[in-house]
Amino acid sequence: GRTGIVFNVNRNALGVEVTKCIGNRQLRKRIHVNVAHLRKSRCNESFLKRVKDNDQKKHDAKLQCLIAVVKRQPEGPKDMKIVKATEDDVVVLAPL
Repeated sequence: GRTGIVFNVNRNALGVEVTKCIGNRQLRKRIHVNVAHLRKSRCNESFLKRVKDNDQKKHDAKLQCLIAVVKRQPEGPKDMKIVKATEDDVVVLAPL
């Protein structure tokens, strides 16, 4: 579906402002949509959860007179793996 901004609320519909590509530009269109066809966007949930957790970490660290590290760290490279195989399991695909 599309993501839009609510601009009007009626008894059984919501006025939503969405963008529509027309030619080489985007226009904002205002449409009314039945409530049954809508769902709330969840794109911001992980950010809000992280903010809440970070605030809790800062609060706990302050009580213990420490400094909390709340920056996100990159995942880094994966651990190495050793693949063991017998001669029978190895299939060589060579051109004819």
